[in-house]
Amino acid sequence: MKVVILAGGLGTRLSEETEVRPKPMVEIGGRPILWHIAKHYAHHGFAEFVIALGYKGEHIKRYFLEYRQMSSDMTVTLRDGNAKVHFDTAAPADDWTVHLVDTGAETQTGGRVRRLAPMLDSTFMLTYGDGVSNVDVKNVLAFHRAHGKLATITAVRPPARFGGLVFDGDRIAEFQEKPQIGEGWINGGFMVLEPGVLPYLKSDASILEVDGLEPLARDGQLMAYKHDSFWQCMDTLREVRLLQKLWAEGKAPWRTWR
Repeated sequence: MKVVILAGGLGTRLSEETEVRPKPMVEIGGRPILWHIAKHYAHHGFAEFVIALGYKGEHIKRYFLEYRQMSSDMTVTLRDGNAKVHFDTAAPADDWTVHLVDTGAETQTGGRVRRLAPMLDSTFMLTYGDGVSNVDVKNVLAFHRAHGKLATITAVRPPARFGGLVFDGDRIAEFQEKPQIGEGWINGGFMVLEPGVLPYLKSDASILEVDGLEPLARDGQLMAYKHDSFWQCMDTLREVRLLQKLWAEGKAPWRTWR
């Protein structure tokens, strides 16, 4: 089963990082968040990725082209520029297939999925290139297959923006630092879709959420898998630093692999 990752947006709310690279290439623990997302899916047995490129997509192409070489030792002869890569065949390697597809610099989210239609002739997974979670995507798939509708999204409760206070009269009995108790459920990505969603996406200007998910909901074809554990997007520099801190402290809930 193919996993589509939307990785072509401008990332304007994270301009401190995205002026020089696409948002999915912003690093957490020395690895792009795109790598973290792929590792999570691969841990659950889904290792064929279709990455929808757009803004600065050449950075993502270069990353995967050099992926194995950059993680291996090598010998370079400076006189003639010859290089020999010393692959460690005994070391574990990521056994992924990665399709890198240019879907246009200005294309909207739904338009990117529409451009991938020739590759999406059966059930496929879809997520955004800027969010991590510990959701069990196998369970999401099982839920999707059980209800028989065209689309499933993973509904999450986003982390609260501020710390939570629990009172005993005027005394603070408990202080919770930014608990995961968002005001309501939102679309956290980690979706499972049928090819039947593609006709909803009419052009490059189609927005997945507006032109796809909203009419699917009106047609009774959109279901939600509720995930009340960890989920975090990466829209701001503060959120980048939060994810980096969790990783550095060995407390990254999305690290489902070992």
